[in-house]
Order: sequence, then C-alpha cells, then structure tokens
Amino acid sequence: MTPLPPAPGLDPQSQWQRFCSLLWHDTGMGVWLDVSRMGLDSAGLEAMRPKFDQALAAMDALEQGAIANPDEQRQVGHYWLRAPQLAPDPASAGHIQAEVDRIEAFGREVLSGAIAPAPGQRFTDVLWIGIGGSGLGPLLMIRALQDPGSGLPFHFFDNVDPDGMRRTLASLGERLRTTLVIVVSKSGGTPEPHIGMLQARRAVESAGGQWIRQAVAVTMLGSRLDQEAEQGDWLARFDMFDWVGGRTSITSAVGLLPGVLIGSDIRAFLKGAAAMDAATRDHDLFNNPAALLAASWYQAGGGRGQRDMVVLPYRDRLEVFSRYLQQLVMESLGKKLDRNGQVVHQGLAVYGNKGSTDQHAYVQQLRDGVDNFFVTFIEVLEDPGDIPPLEGENPGDFLDGFLQGTRSALTEEGRHNLSITLQRLDATSLGALIALFERAVGLYGELVNVNAYHQPGVEAGKKAAAALLDLQARLEQAMADQQEHTLADLQQRMGLESPESLYWILRHLCANRRHIDARGDWGNPETLVFKHD
Repeated sequence: MTPLPPAPGLDPQSQWQRFCSLLWHDTGMGVWLDVSRMGLDSAGLEAMRPKFDQALAAMDALEQGAIANPDEQRQVGHYWLRAPQLAPDPASAGHIQAEVDRIEAFGREVLSGAIAPAPGQRFTDVLWIGIGGSGLGPLLMIRALQDPGSGLPFHFFDNVDPDGMRRTLASLGERLRTTLVIVVSKSGGTPEPHIGMLQARRAVESAGGQWIRQAVAVTMLGSRLDQEAEQGDWLARFDMFDWVGGRTSITSAVGLLPGVLIGSDIRAFLKGAAAMDAATRDHDLFNNPAALLAASWYQAGGGRGQRDMVVLPYRDRLEVFSRYLQQLVMESLGKKLDRNGQVVHQGLAVYGNKGSTDQHAYVQQLRDGVDNFFVTFIEVLEDPGDIPPLEGENPGDFLDGFLQGTRSALTEEGRHNLSITLQRLDATSLGALIALFERAVGLYGELVNVNAYHQPGVEAGKKAAAALLDLQARLEQAMADQQEHTLADLQQRMGLESPESLYWILRHLCANRRHIDARGDWGNPETLVFKHD
C-alpha cells in the first residue's frame, strides 16, 4: 500500500485550497464534512466519477424497490422509513406511517400512565431484549438522546450471558412488577432474544408481575414471536418490516420505540435522516457528503480496506457510536466474494471509543506507530449551557482544543484523518449522522463490488452454533448409560473426525456440574475419563 500523506508535501496555502474544495456543509442540518486530509484531491475525486455514476445509479434503483439481497429475494427499504412517499407502493407507505403513529401514541400513553402494568401503577423501567442491531440501535438512541430525568430508564438483555442477565434482573428487583419488557426479533426465531424472553418472563412473574400487561413484541408480522404475542394477548406488537435489516433498523420501531419512551422527538430524528438522505442522492460528487466519505475510504485504503477506521467522537453521548458503526460497516462490507463470485476478502475494520479519553490510550500509536488506519473525528460545536467556566477554564474549550491538537499532531505525521462536525447534538443531527454513514456504506459497497445487504458469514456462525448445540444434546444422551468414556471413545461413538469439539463441550458441562464428572488432567486431554453421575 502506497502511503498518500494528506498534508506533508503541501504548503499551507495548497492545503487550505484542498480543504476548501473538499469541505461540505449544510446550514439547515448544521453538519460539516472535511475529507481534505485523506489523501484525496479534486482531481482524484473526478477520476472516480465513472465508478460513482454506477454506484449512485445502483442506490437509486435500491430506493425504487430493486431486489438488493438476492440470497433472500429481499428489497432493502430503510430509506422509506423516513420518507414513506418513496415506498414502491401506496400500501407500504401507509403501513410505515401508521406504525410511526402507533409507536408515538403508545410511548406517550406509557409515559403519561394511560397504559400501566396494573391499576394505580405506572411503568418505572424498560427491559429491552435484542441482539446485534436490535440492541446497538436502541443503546445508541438512549446514550445519545436521553436527558436526565426524561422518560424511562432502560436496561438490556443484549447477550445470553447468564451473569449479565442475573445482574440486570437484580438491579431491577421489585421494580420487575412495573417494568415494560420489549422483545425484539425480526424473524421471531433468533435464539438469543428467545432465551432472554424466557428468563425475563420467569423473573417478572416470580416478582408478582403480569406478563400480558408488560410484554411488547417488535417483529415481522406472522413470525413465531408475533404469533406468540398475539395468542398470549401481549400488551402491544409492532412491525419490523421484512425489507429492513438489523444493522439499518434504527429508524424503524427498533429505534423509534426507545426514542419515544425516553421522551425524545422521533419525528425530528426521522426528519434529520430524511434530510441527509436527500443530500446524499445528489449525483454531483462534491455536493454529496456520502460520496465524499466513501471516496475517502476508498482512496485511503486502496479500495481494499487496507486502513482501519478509528472513530473518535468528542462527546460522551456518542461513546456508543463506534460500536454501532462496527456492525453497520463491518457486517455490510466484510465479504469473501464480490458480486461476480470472485474471492476478494473485502472489508473495513472499525474501532474506537471517544475523545479526549483516547488521547491517553492509543493516540500514541496512531501518531508514531504502524500507519494502517484513518481517524474519523466527530465534534459538536454547541456546549450545554449549565456547565459554566470555573477559574477561567471552560471544559468545552479544552475538549475542542484536544480535538484540534490531536488532528494537527496526526496530520503533521502524514496520518489520514477526516472530520465530521455537528452544530449541536440532538435528535435531528443524530438522524442525519446515521443516514450519512448508511449511504456511505452503500456507495462504498458498490465501489468495491460487494453486496452490502447480505451476511453469509453471520448465517454460517449461527448454523455452526446450532450444530454444536445439537452435538451437545446427542453427547449427553449418549453418556446417560453411566459408563466411563475417554474422549477417543466418545469421538468414535459420535462419529467425529476430531474430539476437540467434545473437549470444549465437556469442559463446560463439568464446570457447571451438569451430571457429568471427569477425572484426569484437563491440560492433557488424553488422560481424561468422563462418567454421567
């Protein structure tokens, strides 16, 4: 990979001219984008125009209802969620708008006490059960938009870690009787939210709560979860459309329902996303911020993802944003095959936390170490008005100074970086920020000729996990004869090429005292002997 230093070799006036030519700003949204320090210039962007003509045409077709995920014969319609009039048919447009209205009305009635867990009570908490985008999207909404004392406090089952579940349930305690439990699963059959739902229901009912007055489902119409919620007369059901993927579901019920339950303005959130969508449809590359973003990624990484994306938002409220982008970017772009079936191993790794914390963590390596990354700075200009300067020191000034100082230090060493600036951080600007990255990911996927809307690797992992759980069940059944077995005996009995998977399963079962004893040395697997007690 040939380094393309963004500043060294350019005199200050030339750098200023490059900055002016590659700076995008929208006054209405209050958003700036500067990609002038990414090894990209006007001539390089012009040279990419043929690729972008194809990419933008593909995005136009996607919004018009083309099949974007041929693996599942699915459309990709998250853009319609914030502009229902763009949906390919009037019925879909009406359905989208009706769901937004229902979500808003439900949230307001929960907060007002009109919807309650029992007469004379009010909901005090929300337990959100979702995995992947169904967990990260809501978490981002809450961390970024919830003000102290506004709406309901949220708790999460976003994993199947029993210790995490135990701690969450313990923190709720008696308030489980007044906790709104929201279960999110698009297909209705994903194991993690189903397991979380079972544990939550047991805990709610053990605490004296009423599941049917506290449980809400967010899923596709007609799914296993939808049927269970309908037959069980749950409190509410909201649609998670077939044409919305988990990593782009934040402007669906997945993000809107928590948004209204924390007292945020979900209409403003959708408005911000719609405004950015409109800006990123522009076929003039210099006026399209998503095209500028995708072009800078492509240029910096040689079109092969040879530089990682380090995300540094300089606001605590955006601390979760790097985790959110990990799924959006890496699940979309990390592909073995391109659209022609050729092995390409594409991708773009994402990591980060927040500034200025990370200046005291890994910025040392970013400036002086291996040059295999670019930094995405995110700043917010307006500070909260209730944190005054003390002893002449203003925290916001220092935060801005640290950002500009780190940016300058990296540029001096020829390290690639770009900057996104928000006038203020609110529901509108968060919607715009998310929509900017969604479109940039779609455009970049077209530039490198991969399908950004399927996830065969994720599905492969799910299938492998299911196979191992099936093997565990068969293993426990085979050992019920209470005879002693070595790993070699069990390998032959189970018809496996290697005993390694059995070793992992048995270690877990023995550690949890699941009716299997072991003697021997776990560090020397061939000495181990197992028996069902």
